[in-house]
Amino acid sequence: MKRFLCLFAALLLLLGAAALAAAALALQAAPAVVQEAAAIGPADIRRAHALLRQHDPRRLRPGQAGQAVLSQHEVQLLLDQAALRWPGEAAAKVAFFADGARASMSLRLPPGAWASGFGPWVNLVLVLKGTEGLPALAQLQVGRVPVPAWLAAPLLRRALEAYGAEGAWPVQLLQQVSFAPGAVRLAYVWQPDSRQRMLATLLPPAEEARLRAYVEHLAAWTAELDAQAPGGTLALPALLQRVFTLAQQRSADEAAAAHENRAALMAMAFYVSGRGFGAWVADARWRAPRPVLLQGRVDFPQHFLVSAALAVEGGGPLADAIGIYKELLDASDGSGFSFNDIAADRAGALLGARAVREARAVQQALAAGVDERELLPDVSDLPEFLHEAAFRQRYGAVDSPAYEAMRAEIESRLQALPLLH
Repeated sequence: MKRFLCLFAALLLLLGAAALAAAALALQAAPAVVQEAAAIGPADIRRAHALLRQHDPRRLRPGQAGQAVLSQHEVQLLLDQAALRWPGEAAAKVAFFADGARASMSLRLPPGAWASGFGPWVNLVLVLKGTEGLPALAQLQVGRVPVPAWLAAPLLRRALEAYGAEGAWPVQLLQQVSFAPGAVRLAYVWQPDSRQRMLATLLPPAEEARLRAYVEHLAAWTAELDAQAPGGTLALPALLQRVFTLAQQRSADEAAAAHENRAALMAMAFYVSGRGFGAWVADARWRAPRPVLLQGRVDFPQHFLVSAALAVEGGGPLADAIGIYKELLDASDGSGFSFNDIAADRAGALLGARAVREARAVQQALAAGVDERELLPDVSDLPEFLHEAAFRQRYGAVDSPAYEAMRAEIESRLQALPLLH
């Protein structure tokens, strides 16, 4: 018996040593992938808009088949946006070739998720090989540890299910993935529950409950205002103060505050845009929104809050690119290109980025009350309502020196506002 216990103890020591060795090889001190997110331009937003219109889930019927071709650049942009949702630092790089794909990722583990003495970085290399259906996993390496394919496949499947709630719905849709140099073709069949799974992935139950709190709070407050003064307006600083007071009350710590700020900005973005909440919050009851004003204009709060919500979701560059794309559309067939709208977009994106970076500080400032010039400087002198011919005559394109000079002027004015930085 004593001999058995000694052998058992030795086995436990060996297993512990093996686990420590594996951790030392898997966790590393530095990232293998270090890159800045690829710049998002108006052409990328135009392409994304066309893809969404072509594959609009509201128009797809159960059993309907479709296919989409994405370039390596487009997939890289998607990976860059996904990396922003990682709780720590993250970077990824993808490459497509004739019969497969290679993805390299570096993920910094959150504090407390790794033991002292080991590096905070998990570096992954994933190689997929094309087949007649879905790609097969050919290689997985975690740090310096190669993982056998028979073990890597179920681990990858579990990771996808954990990251994409409701059973990794995008993977379940796919019927075939075909690789080519610099591109990938995705063939899918829309399932009866795909829309519900997609919404659950984009807005998991905990986030829906958080958003619901702000929707109901706004609905009750604005109903009181309507009873007191029907047909009135609402100043953006007052709206921010009311909503961020609630966010401050609901935040136990910095991490919780970032989640609350995200939900608060999303609720306000829906409110000022006049969009319903039915697709996101079941049984949401909503009155027609009161006009919200910033510097006497209804459009500035829309630009500001929608860009802030986009910045919280996907980072400032995405919000900036969408704002520029909208102005280019307005220049060609709408109200015209307006640099003061660009300023409102950029101001909102800066606030949204800070709302997750310094969540409690933003809550404290907005709950205390701010002046509208702390949100957006005077931009009344900036050119606006420029239709396409006038815009091209004065500024050429969005990367011209004249255009960049206007962008620099806007940035200089925004840099003077402490709340946004």
